[in-house]
Amino acid sequence: MLNVPAKPKITVAVVEDDARVRQHMANILKRAPDVACLGIFSNAEDAVREIPQLRPMVVFMDINLPDHDGVWAVQQLSPRSLQTQVVMLTVHDDTDTIFNSLAAGASGYLLKPIQSAELLSAVRTVSSGGVPMTSNIARKIIQSFGNATTASVNSNREEMACLTAREREVLECLAKGYLYKEVAELLKISYRTVHTHIEHIYEKLHVRSRTQAVAMFFDQKHS
Repeated sequence: MLNVPAKPKITVAVVEDDARVRQHMANILKRAPDVACLGIFSNAEDAVREIPQLRPMVVFMDINLPDHDGVWAVQQLSPRSLQTQVVMLTVHDDTDTIFNSLAAGASGYLLKPIQSAELLSAVRTVSSGGVPMTSNIARKIIQSFGNATTASVNSNREEMACLTAREREVLECLAKGYLYKEVAELLKISYRTVHTHIEHIYEKLHVRSRTQAVAMFFDQKHS
């Protein structure tokens, strides 16, 4: 009988100042067979100091923290944790704050209170390349393209021109909302190869998240 290697777990960290909510989320994550909770933090500074060493695949980041807000934490973590996808947690559907979080490098957001199924779905979606985001936030991102200056548009064109044909194909798939697995199937390449192409895309476009890369794609396409 062949020994099939166990699929690696999705590693997660939680940054939430409410102790009850923080522990509730940790308990949900620890019960999931495909998830490993690496750490929980009550403030931004501890999270920014520890998370780069833990290297979780997904971080749930509360926007309202006691020392610094979640946007600040994302700005600090993004350049130091390139493989980590951050999902913002918020009580209110505050489009400006959420938009700022996405612009800083976050990959999506969830509204509190969070149900168990919703939390685990977000973990799996984000780790597979999905972006939890409501239509009004997506609309705001699209609208922001129209505010780009000529200099930024020219810069986007130059950076987009650096992508290979295959990297452009991958980016177009991301812009259409495909998950990484679906991109691999569509382009008939491996899941690992998709990840490698995405790393190169982020590096060439000087972005830190799928949201930012797709924004640049649309910005250049519509200019």
